[in-house]
Amino acid sequence: MLNQLTQIHTRLMQGLQHLDFLATLPLRIYLAAVFWVAGTNKIAGFEGTVQWFGNPDWGLGMPFPEVMASLAIAAEVGGAVLLLLGLATRWATLPLIVTMIVAAVSVHWKNGWQAIHDPMSPWPSANLEGAMERLDAARNLLQEHGHYDWLTETGSFVISNNGVEWAVTYLLMLLALLFLGGGRYLSLDYWIQRRMMKQR
Repeated sequence: MLNQLTQIHTRLMQGLQHLDFLATLPLRIYLAAVFWVAGTNKIAGFEGTVQWFGNPDWGLGMPFPEVMASLAIAAEVGGAVLLLLGLATRWATLPLIVTMIVAAVSVHWKNGWQAIHDPMSPWPSANLEGAMERLDAARNLLQEHGHYDWLTETGSFVISNNGVEWAVTYLLMLLALLFLGGGRYLSLDYWIQRRMMKQR
């Protein structure tokens, strides 16, 4: 009986290996969209991006801000294209992992965990009460003096906390791709590796 269960388990795991693209493809597409938008927004406002990278008072205070901004753009836009194609997937994740670590530590860390203030979160921000009070005040003002139904037609008002939540989420997704690669069948990595193995 134990032998049969072991064999069934082994066959099931081997079958799942052939379906690994069901995990890696959605990760690649999701992250490609995120980093494409982040990178192209930096290109569109390049001058402001450079100022933000370099300014020590209200920005990151990094040396050589033009170089650092250009590297971030190259990592995000280039990484997005490579992830979408499943080409050099593991290599593409490395600069993006560095970017997410830098973003988490230098931009988001001071704001705690939450990306958006939420009283139901297990890790609420220290300034949650004040944020929710301001949100309620804004809603009341708009309901009384504004076109609240029109303003909220496509979504509710929230207060962005800009915590590490999304940066850490993207980091974990990138780590998964670093170890899993692009996946079978629907990545160029798979077909390049297959062709190289045939030539040996």
